[in-house]
Amino acid sequence: MRYFPIFIDTAELPCLVVGAGEVAARKIELLLKSEAHITVVAPWACDTVKKLIDAGEVDYIPREYHPDDLDGMRLIFVATDQDSVNRQVHHDASERDILVNVVDNTPLCQFITPSIIDRSPIIIAMSSGGVAPVLLRYLRQKLESVIPHGIARLGRFSERFRERVKQSLNSVTQRRYFWEDILDGDVAEQVLQGNDKHAEELFEQRLHDYQHDNSTQGEVYLVGAGPGDPDLLTFRALRLMQKADVVVYDRLVSPAVLELVRRDAEKIYVGKARSKHTLPQEDINQLLVDQAQAGNRVVRLKGGDPFIFGRGGEEIEPLIENNIRFQVVPGITAAAGAASYAGIPLTHRDHAQSVVFATGHLRDNTIDLDWPALVQKQQTLVFYMGLTGLGIICQKLIEHGMPESTPIALVASATLPHQHVVTGTLTSIESLVAQAGISPPALIIVGSVVSLHKQLNWFHQDRA
Repeated sequence: MRYFPIFIDTAELPCLVVGAGEVAARKIELLLKSEAHITVVAPWACDTVKKLIDAGEVDYIPREYHPDDLDGMRLIFVATDQDSVNRQVHHDASERDILVNVVDNTPLCQFITPSIIDRSPIIIAMSSGGVAPVLLRYLRQKLESVIPHGIARLGRFSERFRERVKQSLNSVTQRRYFWEDILDGDVAEQVLQGNDKHAEELFEQRLHDYQHDNSTQGEVYLVGAGPGDPDLLTFRALRLMQKADVVVYDRLVSPAVLELVRRDAEKIYVGKARSKHTLPQEDINQLLVDQAQAGNRVVRLKGGDPFIFGRGGEEIEPLIENNIRFQVVPGITAAAGAASYAGIPLTHRDHAQSVVFATGHLRDNTIDLDWPALVQKQQTLVFYMGLTGLGIICQKLIEHGMPESTPIALVASATLPHQHVVTGTLTSIESLVAQAGISPPALIIVGSVVSLHKQLNWFHQDRA
């Protein structure tokens, strides 16, 4: 992140604009939305700027720029059509350590002005660092259409009662829970509709309830993070991730998904890899209990779906034993994500009428499964955690009657930009995977549906 986003207090901020053409006028009009004290220096002014000067909204110095114009200034905008002047102002301001912006000349900008959605006191600012202005306008249009103009009323309502809530509720966590309740509920709805009196009555009742609620126990959310692509998260998952005080996650949760967690939430890594556990499962279970009993909202973020090889059931049992509230949010399974992004339908009228999920996890160098039940016609097999045991899986399937020529695919880092799909047969796949240098996480798909991969592959077609 080259440009760090900040909001500057503009109360009485002395700001200089060099130039008074239409480009400068746009900057001046934007600055006039703030409380800055604006001085314009230029030998002439366009009609737009003249009107602002005549209205007394800006101070005007009708001459060429002089370095002394920087005296006492804290923010500089340069918008002339003379490159030599623009560079001179940039040089002079830089020597004085005054922030300067040369309009439409990013290399000469010490700061850039973002694209703004103004719902004062709520301000949303976005930037592309000057590299994608059209995309930025597109995103702004999207946000403008979904953020109600009434959100400004909600901002002013919150401002009025902020200190009252701070004095009434001692705990920072309790205050945050209270405001989340207010903003998610009927109080906010009444404010947005302009029914301030009714909103205040409801607000007072909620505040009274919170003042007399001494409960400190939190709640646990078992959230399926999906196979990796953050766009595959459910709305509910994203909402709860934004509410979390504590996030407990493992290695199957992609960095892109983890980025969507509430910024100031405590993040606890309990990742597991083969023969290398950061925390034993029993300790993870106890961690969830302890954090909830401390009054936290805990998101247990799990790759794929919590109830499909995610040990979600095991983590719920101690919560029930300790009377801790919990929710389970399903996620797109690793199997569904890998198959879809690899162009391999798990069922198909001409290939498979059933699909079986199995674990390929090794115990004492063996995989204890009902192999005869797995070797059935018109059936797709999906093996989780099977990369290390790939050779044994192929050997056992062949031993129990599956043809050696049966198609098999291995999908690594499914749904992510670096997804890698390797296809072969039961006899060739092990060497092909070794040549490709595949590492976990990876999923194995076995069955004639794999033969559709090249035809139906839509994601990373160049890697087919």
